[in-house]
Amino acid sequence: MSQSRSDARKVAGATYARAGDGYFEKRTLKRSAGVWGLWGLAVAAVISGDFSGWNFGIDFAGFGGMLIAFIILVAMYYGMIFSIGEMAAAMPHTGGAYSFARSAMGPWGGLVTGAAETIEYVATTAVIVYFSASYANAITSELLGFDLSADGANMMWVWYVVLYLAFVLLNAAGASISFKFAIVVSIISIGIIVVFSVMALASGAFQWANLWDMVPDPGQTEFLPHGVFPILFALPFAMWFFLGIEELPLAAEESHNPVRDIPKAGFWARGTLIVTGLLVLFLNTGVIGAEATGVAGEPLLDGFRAIVGDELAAVLALLALVGLLASLQGIMFAYGRNMYSLSRAGYYPRFLSLTGKRQTPWVALVVGAAIGFIALVVLDVLAAVNEGAGAVAGAIVLNIAVWGAVLAYLLQMVSFIILRKKLPNVERPYLSPWGIPGAVIAAVIAALIFVGFLLNPTFGPAIIAIAIVYVVILIGFAVFFRHRLVLSPEEEYALSGGTHGDPQTEGYDAMEKDVFGDRV
Repeated sequence: MSQSRSDARKVAGATYARAGDGYFEKRTLKRSAGVWGLWGLAVAAVISGDFSGWNFGIDFAGFGGMLIAFIILVAMYYGMIFSIGEMAAAMPHTGGAYSFARSAMGPWGGLVTGAAETIEYVATTAVIVYFSASYANAITSELLGFDLSADGANMMWVWYVVLYLAFVLLNAAGASISFKFAIVVSIISIGIIVVFSVMALASGAFQWANLWDMVPDPGQTEFLPHGVFPILFALPFAMWFFLGIEELPLAAEESHNPVRDIPKAGFWARGTLIVTGLLVLFLNTGVIGAEATGVAGEPLLDGFRAIVGDELAAVLALLALVGLLASLQGIMFAYGRNMYSLSRAGYYPRFLSLTGKRQTPWVALVVGAAIGFIALVVLDVLAAVNEGAGAVAGAIVLNIAVWGAVLAYLLQMVSFIILRKKLPNVERPYLSPWGIPGAVIAAVIAALIFVGFLLNPTFGPAIIAIAIVYVVILIGFAVFFRHRLVLSPEEEYALSGGTHGDPQTEGYDAMEKDVFGDRV
């Protein structure tokens, strides 16, 4: 149906349509989180990175190279989370990265940045499903003799269905349930890492020499067995210790006090994850050795096996699986809210932002799960055709997730710098203690990781997959969606130069009358 002249306005290279009666009422979220709920969400989203995924960086750069990559990433995440905290407090609505970039760089910048986060979170969810299925299958095959990967059957898709279905239902059940679940599983996951750490040290299984058991290349050292350059290739895997913490702004419309609590939760979550990351990096590697760690599909489970043997390790792996499931819930929350905000504003099909009676974006949750499931099944088929490529399949999805994250990080830091210059007098309830220099540090490191992707042929399939997705999204926006945007809070903030856009105080259609005038 075409819009009447009074119901459409062209602004900033895009055409805005009147939302219409009941539009935002069908797209409401419920405020359910305090600072600890947000802390739980951030930790839950990331904690699976301590259980699987990070270890592939050791294969590229050795333990010493991975340790350096970890330190570099700590600096990047400090600069980035401070900057995001400032922008989120100024823009307390669900858009997150898309919102920041929309205000700084217009509709196209908002779309490119928001789409990068969509790719990041949908792919990250798929990675966690992949590793969770691997852990779950290892447990059932050891304890029950039930193995969906045995005899070349390649039935792992059954695990994918079970995991996606269970967590779509959990996330759709209500925001309050999601935040409470996040707190509980975060605490359990941290407890598992602490238990593993105590067992590793008390049993004598941890050996300092195991950190350096990779045979150095000619002319190289035990600390950097493959030299300095591969540190660049280890950076994407070191991100796995922190990737997802930046989702906090996506909970702004479900937080009781986003201006105060999002920066505070980010501070505590970041500190928590640095400690757990260091424990796993040193102790897991020191138990099973750098050589074995670099290629392990379930490194923490392998660590438990080395300490207590296969049968008891399978029991402990039930607890280790909790860490993966924690992140499955947290990251699924993120892609649901990311797709919700972009579709509510009209960048994606609007039906994706419908929330239903429980005030959760259930349509976006289902569609994101379907996309991730299809990607995993396709990769499983390709892995079956190319024998022994199963681990490669998991790494490809992981690389897609990290590449999307890096692009979103870089564009958010550029947005921070632009907004400091473009809107110097806008209200900023929280200020980054690192300011513009912190954003520059984070942007430079993100750009470095981005370049590393381009230089490493291993990451080629991930880059091709992302390029295809972007072409589809950008063509769709140019041809169709750009002419059908809606004045959501994110768009109101951008168009008003920061004077509108807080739905907690203004409601959801504060600018419609200003832009469209009264209905006749």
